[in-house]
Amino acid sequence: MTAFKSVGCFECCIKCLGGVPYASLVATILCFSGVALFCGCGHVALTGTVTILESHFSRVTSDHAMLTDVIQLMQYVIYGIASFFFLYGIILLAEGFYTTSAVKELHSEFKTTICGRCISGMFVFLTYILGVAWLGVFGFSAVPVFLFYNMWSTCATMRSPMANMTNIDSICVDVRQYGIIPWNATPGKACGSTLSDICNTNEFYLSYHLYIVACAGAGATVIALIHFLMILSANWAYLKDASQMHAYQDIKMKEERELQDITSRSKECLNSYT
Repeated sequence: MTAFKSVGCFECCIKCLGGVPYASLVATILCFSGVALFCGCGHVALTGTVTILESHFSRVTSDHAMLTDVIQLMQYVIYGIASFFFLYGIILLAEGFYTTSAVKELHSEFKTTICGRCISGMFVFLTYILGVAWLGVFGFSAVPVFLFYNMWSTCATMRSPMANMTNIDSICVDVRQYGIIPWNATPGKACGSTLSDICNTNEFYLSYHLYIVACAGAGATVIALIHFLMILSANWAYLKDASQMHAYQDIKMKEERELQDITSRSKECLNSYT
């Protein structure tokens, strides 16, 4: 009796594991990880950027007031992105569970509705739009990495032996040329030892590496959405083909029954004549 129960539980576990959409599960984990890295690291990095600007490049509040408002707005957008993709990832995972079971059961007695296939098609379209949007986010997140890298490479140049041949105070970084703050902002640029001190601060070091991680998170999210797009497209095609196959089998069974009925009636008529 115990052996029978263990075999039954084992078969039940195998059946349950067979219904898990592993591809959707991997894409969901990758999507959650990428969005979490982008939102968490991006939020902290933006705060550090404001601190660096206020301390070293724009000491007048009115000069960077608009930039501060924009950064605060971006932080609120990050909150919305994190909440939306948490729900969207769960919905896509649930759709993967539904589609996996539907494709398997379509070969027996299960039928999907046209509404279900339309919902799958809608997810394909929405995921495609989100993937294109995240490509833009990925490109946008690379901009602060580029700016911080230029600043870091300038500091590294001042510490190199070749810097002794020139005047270190002539090596500067002017953030006004990037349009971050207006041209009348003071001081607007950092030169020589002041620039070197900025590169050695915790705010710069932390913000630079957090921007890199946030950019990597955006790239991971793009890969996850592409993965989701392939999964959803394949599942939609499977549902469509399986439903058409099921409809063909229904028509074939009806024709066979009608043929059997005609044959039986013809035999009855023949027997009545004889």
